[in-house]
Amino acid sequence: MMPDVGSGIAEHARLVIAVMVLATVVVGAGIPMVDRSTSLDQFQTDAPEADALDYVNANFSAGDADTTTAQVIVRDDNVLDKETLLATLSYQQRLQEDELIGDTLVEDGGTRSVANLVGTAARSQQRMGEGADLPSDPAAAETLDPSLEAQMDALESLSDAEVQALAARVLSRDASGAGMGSGGGAASPLAFMPSYYEPGSSEANATLVVVTQTSPGGSFAPGDAPDAIEDSQTRMAGLAPEDGSMSVLVFGDGIVSTEISESMLDSVVLLGPLALAFVLLVLTLVYRDLLDVVLGLFGIVLVLAWTFGAMGWIGIAFSQPFVVVLVLLIGLSIDYGLHVVMRYREARTEQSIRPSRAMALGLGSVGAALVYVTVTTAIGFLSIVTSPLSVFRQLGIVSAIGIVATLLVFGVLLPALKVELDEFLEGRGRGRMLPAVGTGAGPLNRFLVIGARLAKATPYLVIVVALLVSGVGAYGATQIDSSFEQSDFLAEDPDDRLKELPEPLAPGTYTAETAIGTLDEDFVRRDTTASILVRGDVTDPATLARIDAARTEAADLEATGTYAGGEAAITDPLTAMHQVAARDDGFAETLAAADTDGDGVPDRDLPGLYDEFFRVAPEDAGDVLHRSDGEYEAARMIVTLDGGVGDANAREQLDEIADGVDGDGVSTIATGDVVVNQITADQLAETAITSLVVALLAVLAVLVVVYRVTAGSATLGAITILPVAATLTWVLGSMALLGIPFNIVTGMITGLTIGLGVAYDIHIADRFRLELDRGHDLWEAMDLAVTGTGGALLGSAATTAGGFAVLLMAILPFLQSFGLITALTIVYAFVASVLVLPSLLVVWTKATGREGTGSPE
Repeated sequence: MMPDVGSGIAEHARLVIAVMVLATVVVGAGIPMVDRSTSLDQFQTDAPEADALDYVNANFSAGDADTTTAQVIVRDDNVLDKETLLATLSYQQRLQEDELIGDTLVEDGGTRSVANLVGTAARSQQRMGEGADLPSDPAAAETLDPSLEAQMDALESLSDAEVQALAARVLSRDASGAGMGSGGGAASPLAFMPSYYEPGSSEANATLVVVTQTSPGGSFAPGDAPDAIEDSQTRMAGLAPEDGSMSVLVFGDGIVSTEISESMLDSVVLLGPLALAFVLLVLTLVYRDLLDVVLGLFGIVLVLAWTFGAMGWIGIAFSQPFVVVLVLLIGLSIDYGLHVVMRYREARTEQSIRPSRAMALGLGSVGAALVYVTVTTAIGFLSIVTSPLSVFRQLGIVSAIGIVATLLVFGVLLPALKVELDEFLEGRGRGRMLPAVGTGAGPLNRFLVIGARLAKATPYLVIVVALLVSGVGAYGATQIDSSFEQSDFLAEDPDDRLKELPEPLAPGTYTAETAIGTLDEDFVRRDTTASILVRGDVTDPATLARIDAARTEAADLEATGTYAGGEAAITDPLTAMHQVAARDDGFAETLAAADTDGDGVPDRDLPGLYDEFFRVAPEDAGDVLHRSDGEYEAARMIVTLDGGVGDANAREQLDEIADGVDGDGVSTIATGDVVVNQITADQLAETAITSLVVALLAVLAVLVVVYRVTAGSATLGAITILPVAATLTWVLGSMALLGIPFNIVTGMITGLTIGLGVAYDIHIADRFRLELDRGHDLWEAMDLAVTGTGGALLGSAATTAGGFAVLLMAILPFLQSFGLITALTIVYAFVASVLVLPSLLVVWTKATGREGTGSPE
């Protein structure tokens, strides 16, 4: 911003105010158009595995395409005793009878549990006589009498010991051939039990009730469940027995969507006032003037209005990661405001001039730096646009819009308002001559000049120490993991002290993360399945033989989940057909006839066999086979994954399984949420690296050109960015030390670090250059830069870092980690600018012979 621009703003303040207010109204009109998004589809990646997952979702699960499943964890001292089994059946009955939930359940009642199997076995035993053998398939036996009342009556007729003995018999049978696939086929009794359960035991402290619901409008993306599913799953927890006979913990897509949505609102409501209170406190301490504090807060509101208004006009929805943008812009707004106000105060106190003239001088000296900072910070943010993830591209664009809005509000509108208000107050006898922070004697001044003193005494030692620390940080950067999991989006249940806050500040209760942890640790989850998609000639007996061999291999892999009895949780066309044959004698004969060599794998007339499979059990068949116009186009193997295995290991092992099926006439690929999530995690790391390279090179190019034109030295641009590179290594090293991975927000940290860090260095370097041009010698220029500009930087750093540290109070784990690492970024950037940069500037000054040209102007 050239001096004449600053003079124009100061001298025509009222016109500037009118134009900016009108522009704010126009841009702000987009705020009502901002939608809110909880869908995890925004993190969907473009990859063959993602396309394969879309193909699976569109063409398989014929019976479940429009359904979703909730898993209810039932806990009690012994979930297999008579009292709890009856309580479980009664709970299922309440689910079916509840108007809100019942309307969403599938036609067969929609609930399944061990209590059903034991109750059905009791009913069957009543009909066939005491001591009769149980039906060969307990799940199929439910069709004898699916009434929950009949099941409860049968259990009521037995003694406690008889019920427990019956439960042990049901759960001791061979569960092979009965997977808990998503196609609605028979369910192994052991699939309802925790992995540590000993088959045949009559005691267990947990079990599952599986609730299958019809999804209005068909399938939906994770985190984007319809209102009916959200409301019904939220209600399920409230229908648990009030007498404490058992406790329930519900997990499902509806719960996930609800908690993602509510956690966004709770985060804003909880963190907003905390951040505002902190900012207000710091601004009060730094400005020590009510008018400047009010103007600063007003400016923050306008910046957010411009940013969210732009989001509305562009059509970008607000989702969880955008909470970060909100906090980020608050910090940057304070940064800009402090520099403008402090430079204005310096001009007033040094020359005792009227407000408009002081603002013209202040903007004339700091305005260019603000423009440079805006350009380079926007470049840092826009470097994230290189990410393959659309949500990151949107975050980069919105952040860049926000920094431009910050320049317009705090570099144009607020200076004009301040000139008008100060002149108005001084015209009525109110003095407005206030000192700038750090310019007088005191502890702040003594702290700020440490870097200048070190630069005067041992500049090369400072540089060497900075390089050594940066080397350690760079090594740590190579150890950072990447993470993208559904649990990243789920809030931790807040501390009771937070829940005791007055409304509306008090956050709600969140259980989904706890439920995920319990399911991962203790059960085979229905929602953690992957598919080996086989496309091509799936009616070739050789293809089916390779699928059979691959299943045998997959059963021994660490990534494959196993039921309590040790059976691998895998379903494919062969296992599904054997499941149906176990309960349908006619199909069993057809299956046996197709197996000419008796090895258990059909080897003749597979099209005819598959046709019969679809006729007898269309849901089971549709889950593992896809046909179009009578032609079989694809098959799949469903592998339920062990929750304790990392996504990277799971993906690697799934690829091994897919390679085993691949062969002539077919193509195979491993897909599923876990595979796509791991690809997304890899792309988070890619985003961090790419944005790092792009931002550093782009900012370097801009600074080299700018300082070549304005200062006659391209090397000053290179010197200015060196502390940013050091800051970056310190930040990444801290992430490695703290165990913070690249996730949905920390994946932006490299671009943000460059964008934030370069601002501090530009302010110091440009002020130093300006003071040299005015005729100050090297040390005078350095002292003025680190005390005058450094004082504003200190206030800005304290406020911005503190604002981000408020995120440590967030109920979302990824916001906590981002708040911590971004606060450290601010601190590191400030330390580098006032401790390391002065030594670099001293070396540059002596090397270029720019140590002052005469008397100061």
